[in-house]
Amino acid sequence: MRTRLSRAVLTALAAGTAALSAVTAAPASAATAPIAEARIAVHFDLSAGQMPENVALEPDGDLDVTFAAARQVARVDSTGRTRILATLPAPADGGVRTPALGFPLTTGIVRTHDGTLYALYATGGADLTGLWRLGPGGTVRRVAALPADGLPNGLALDEHRRRLYITDSVLGRVWTVPLTGGTPTVWSASGDLASTGFLGANGAKVRGGALWVTNLDKGTLLRIPFRPDGGAGVPQVEATGLTGVDDFAFTGRGDEVLAALDGPSKVVRIEPGGAVSTVLDAGDGLQNPTSVAVRGGRVDVLSAAYTTATDPNLLVARLRRR
Repeated sequence: MRTRLSRAVLTALAAGTAALSAVTAAPASAATAPIAEARIAVHFDLSAGQMPENVALEPDGDLDVTFAAARQVARVDSTGRTRILATLPAPADGGVRTPALGFPLTTGIVRTHDGTLYALYATGGADLTGLWRLGPGGTVRRVAALPADGLPNGLALDEHRRRLYITDSVLGRVWTVPLTGGTPTVWSASGDLASTGFLGANGAKVRGGALWVTNLDKGTLLRIPFRPDGGAGVPQVEATGLTGVDDFAFTGRGDEVLAALDGPSKVVRIEPGGAVSTVLDAGDGLQNPTSVAVRGGRVDVLSAAYTTATDPNLLVARLRRR
């Protein structure tokens, strides 16, 4: 079952990402590259569906990771040991109705300051698609239902407002829901979030009075300001030309971003003002990177090997400080 599921995943994603060619971003020079000492720290089990899709940071240095094709949330410690925290329930039909992909997909994950984990799950069914909360001992509970014909993907936490923001890559919108759960409401349905045939709104982060969102199909990074009443302002395009962009992280240098480009197997640096340069690529071991995490001087990049079908992995690098 595991092998068959993995083949189905690869087939679906290969079809969806066939048009994602190499991004034209210029490589960073050795003198200016913000990344150094890159190495592959962990190799995941492709046959078990361990395709890492998203990541949240634990205070002790561990990583909480969603495995897209395994319906799982796992923890990866500093030694590379991987422990499964929870497995989400399998849809009765195997997830064949999941929009755009045709298999159940575990996507975004965040961690609140008290250690609570939230994860997104898309199955094509009204009974399981939505926002899930992980409890002690691996218990999971859906706390917000989302439309079965959508694909909840990116998950962003705003603890100040005690809300979560969820990108829908198929319906082209951002949902919001309280941390306590409940009925999601549409926060933004701007055309900038729409797909052009595969997946639109993708990664999401709250920063500087705005929700930042990527659009995979359009290759853009958006900044959507919060209005005084908490509603969505007019999206501002911060960067373009980001072929196959997935999730991203801020480096701590103002609004500088490191973003994962899935199809091209690259990580790019996006400077304030929109300048883009490649800092990691397949030569460093990337295999369809999906997400980036930055903590102090450490950079973690997760690769799902969706289309390379070779080596889903965790790359660890050092962030060079100026």
